[in-house]
Amino acid sequence: MSFKGLCNLRLKNISRKAMPKRKLDAKEDRQRDDGGEEKQDERRIQCIFKSESGETDGSPFELPINISKDKLQLVCDAVIKNDEKVPYAFFVNGEEIRENLLKTVGEDILTKTETAVEIVYQPQAVFRVRAVTRCTSSLEGHADAVLYVAFSPNGRHLASGSGDSTVRLWDIYTETPQFRCKGHQHWVLCLAWSPDGRKLASGCKGGKVCLWNPETGKEICRSLTGHTDYISALAWKPLHLDPESRYLASSSKDRTVRIWDVMTFKTHMVISGHSAHISFVKWGGSNLIYTASHDRTVKVWRASDGVFCRNLDGHGHWVNTLALSTDYVMRTGAFDPANAKIVHDEVTDSPEELSKKAKARYDAVVATGGENGGFERLVSGSDDATMYLWRPEDSKKAIARMTGHQKPVNEVKFSPDTRIIASASFDKFVKLWDGFTGKFITTLRGHVNMVYQVSWSADSRLLVSSSKDSTLKVWKVEARELMLDLPGHADEVFAVDWSPDGQRVVSGGKDKVLKIWRS
Repeated sequence: MSFKGLCNLRLKNISRKAMPKRKLDAKEDRQRDDGGEEKQDERRIQCIFKSESGETDGSPFELPINISKDKLQLVCDAVIKNDEKVPYAFFVNGEEIRENLLKTVGEDILTKTETAVEIVYQPQAVFRVRAVTRCTSSLEGHADAVLYVAFSPNGRHLASGSGDSTVRLWDIYTETPQFRCKGHQHWVLCLAWSPDGRKLASGCKGGKVCLWNPETGKEICRSLTGHTDYISALAWKPLHLDPESRYLASSSKDRTVRIWDVMTFKTHMVISGHSAHISFVKWGGSNLIYTASHDRTVKVWRASDGVFCRNLDGHGHWVNTLALSTDYVMRTGAFDPANAKIVHDEVTDSPEELSKKAKARYDAVVATGGENGGFERLVSGSDDATMYLWRPEDSKKAIARMTGHQKPVNEVKFSPDTRIIASASFDKFVKLWDGFTGKFITTLRGHVNMVYQVSWSADSRLLVSSSKDSTLKVWKVEARELMLDLPGHADEVFAVDWSPDGQRVVSGGKDKVLKIWRS
């Protein structure tokens, strides 16, 4: 049987399935003939399936113009031999097919197109994360506001940094305090877990970087000193480039980035070149370092020798935040979030074995994306209320300028599957953008004050946000709507993080309390 015949036979089988009765609607794809009887819209259109990488599967074939998303999944399973039954999302000209093909492409496509309509299919996560719905613990202990919270790459450890100059480690099983880490003399502004999960770095307002052993709560070494002003961000060298997690980058208001060798506890390299304070640093998977500054630029540096590569210009005010499309896969390293056992299993692999696993996961994520795939993408957010999407490895020209926020953009985050960017702003809104083109998707409305942070679930289907209005909100991304409102904090919620295994969300804020949320 020919390819076209196989598809038509598949479609006939689909149409024989019983469909639930429903009320008539003028906008639906059913219509009445002159005799008053219902008849199905039998118009068809030439289509062809196309992968994210641009490869077409088979030759063009006809599909009903009103075919639904669920039926497209069945056809796709047959055409591309999807034996594992991976769920797909379908797109035409960048628009997702959410109900049926007709509503996405419109009536005009029937007369205007002379070639087959390309339906791009994108694999979705097979596993699902359940939304958190309730607070299971309120963890007290900090004597000042909680400024930063972070789960370790495998989700087995939880850390928090506070204005009381301490770092605290918490037992996620009993949801109780575990270790109080004292070493800073000023506010702890940022935390970063090494991608192997064996070290925790913290940076403070006094310009000091400390390293902690999460198993004992003890300081690994004397403090790493050299910065002359506060630490704004920390970034470890990715695991697939550094099996021993030996190198750590820190950015500072003193306009420099220092790369530390945590084996010798000395400065390995100092990078300078910005004319104002550096607000953010990222260490990319291609061994490039990206820095954002109040001088309105993003700079790209070669991590191997600190050589300046290029300027990314465009912002009209301070650049506050950066995110890489590979952030999530580099954060979790060798630990696959789809495997919930990562929290409970002891790590027995050698550093080299962990590095190989991390490399395989990293390569798989970078390979997606079609025209803009094959490269890490970078998004920057600024006080000018705009965002820029870049492909910084090989170009200083932006892929897109993203406008829509009315006040400073405080944080940006790529979804774990890299397909969506979420932005949090002081204008009270969370916005979603296409992670490949920068095209605006939707605005998530619900907060009544500034939004500080956002965090994705591991399956990219849910998003949680924290706000000055003292609440967390859980958003259902596919439906583009508010799913749950989580009140409970007594004041502003500065920080939020979703555990890599999807089981927990942690939040912290001005009320000095950490809250654990579970489904």
